Amino acid sequence: MPHYTGPLLTRPDADALLRARVSGATEWTGSLDLGRSTGTAVLGANEWRWRDIAYPYPDRVKDRTIYHWDGDEFAPVSRYADSLIKLVPTDWGVPTFEIDGIKMLPTSKASPLDDARRKVTLVEPRGKVVLDTCGGLGYFAACCLDAGVARIRSFEKNEDVLWLRTLNPWSPDPDSPEAGGRLELTHGDVSKAIVDIADASVDALLHDPPRFGIAGELYSQAFYDQLARVVRRGGRLFHYTGTPNALTSGRDVPKEVAKRLQTAGFRAEPALDGVLAVRR
Repeated sequence: MPHYTGPLLTRPDADALLRARVSGATEWTGSLDLGRSTGTAVLGANEWRWRDIAYPYPDRVKDRTIYHWDGDEFAPVSRYADSLIKLVPTDWGVPTFEIDGIKMLPTSKASPLDDARRKVTLVEPRGKVVLDTCGGLGYFAACCLDAGVARIRSFEKNEDVLWLRTLNPWSPDPDSPEAGGRLELTHGDVSKAIVDIADASVDALLHDPPRFGIAGELYSQAFYDQLARVVRRGGRLFHYTGTPNALTSGRDVPKEVAKRLQTAGFRAEPALDGVLAVRR
């Protein structure tokens, strides 16, 4: 699916455009791709032009919402099927996303891309073949590409999340020159697809599954056994866990995960907000 190249608006962007028009300015300079770049819009009385295309001035722009031009109007970057999936702006420019109002990526202390970079660094991707089990918005993949990965194979089960990626300028495009053919993005359930991946065919693993209550199969001993099978000896795994329900349930999810990974054939220890493991 091709990536969107039109303007993306948040409430501060829309307010800035309208203030510039009211002030009598003929141009406004800023970012309309969530901070990826800066450009200049030409302002008219009833419309404004961006990259030689005319758009109406937006109205009814809400906080915590990103808008794209759908051909008729500026529409929220969100979809509702079985759940509401929405791209959400952050103070860092790089967006996160929510499913039914639950934020999927940490954003309180750093941008989700910088957070992903810290985790990717743990598996040392340069020159390696990496399996990215739950691609999400693609920030793990973007960081691997920047770090010189040889090839990254990424799976994403949710079709609507893949759609968000085509609208998010911070999500890597597998067909872009920057990716250079190194990113293979598959719409599929990795818990099923992994059985077709050859033994010891990847050098490193990145595993950022949804919380246990949504995708318990991605925390199972059977799945961890498959991860151990497909990665070479000495290969690294970073497994995001967070600390869900630690205060209310008393469960130590990172500890539980580390124990299962050890049973599968990894050495495992806590790292950042998850577990770092090395295949024995």
